[in-house]
Amino acid sequence: MRIEQITDHPSRPLLVIDGDSFAHRAYHGLPKSIRRRGNRGGGAIVGFANFLLRLYESEQPRAVLVGWDTLDVPTYRHRAFAAYQSGRQFDPELRDQLNVLPHFVAACGFVCAKSPGYEADDFLAAAVANEELRGGMAIVATGDRDAFQLASELTTILQPVRAGQMSRIGPKEVRERYGVEPKQVPDFIALRGDPSDKLPGATGVGPKGAASLLHRYGTLEDALAQGKFKEQADKLRLYRWIATMDKSAPLPSLEGQTPTWAKASALAKEWELNRLAERLDALVKHC
Repeated sequence: MRIEQITDHPSRPLLVIDGDSFAHRAYHGLPKSIRRRGNRGGGAIVGFANFLLRLYESEQPRAVLVGWDTLDVPTYRHRAFAAYQSGRQFDPELRDQLNVLPHFVAACGFVCAKSPGYEADDFLAAAVANEELRGGMAIVATGDRDAFQLASELTTILQPVRAGQMSRIGPKEVRERYGVEPKQVPDFIALRGDPSDKLPGATGVGPKGAASLLHRYGTLEDALAQGKFKEQADKLRLYRWIATMDKSAPLPSLEGQTPTWAKASALAKEWELNRLAERLDALVKHC
């Protein structure tokens, strides 16, 4: 995985990972022939684990938090907007691996955040807010562009762009890609819409139109106050609320961590994922 060099900073960053995002990529990107003990699926575990280890080695974070969705419980977003993320289907083998991956993260000595009613995105936002409050830097790894709203001088978004490569997104890159400031991203999504989440957006408004409106009015609320989208106002406010990550999501302790590679290796061996165990054993030897 090639990642551009980051600038020096006196403190090590907090690494925050969207677990579901990269588990999904691993599941669909690796052969289904990768099996673990009991002839259960192992591709998502192996792919996610390899990503986690590469990212830890490249970023050298002070701590790692992995956020997860709770798939069997609707969030406040689903309750407020029935069409939200509708139609998504998950293979049973993927669900099975999503259920056990937090155990692997914990075995590595890192922490997970997962709670009914919240999405992985919310834990990412809460962790970033917590880290910035203490004056620290954060690296957020996710395939979800909604996270562009978190970009700041202290927080960088890592987004996969192609096999083995990640792109670094800061405020400058958000402006280049969307034409708006990071803080305007939820307004931008509300106006433009988001097909992946089934948010329709404002009628007749695309990306350029959304950016132009926000250049002119600053916020969605100010545009509505000037009489724009009178018949859609309540829906657009709802879409913006849905697109806004919840910084109040509950978090575990984010104190500094020391990886426990030997424990993770033991778990990989228990699962009969021997190549993964060998990689973890190599990390133990280099500690």
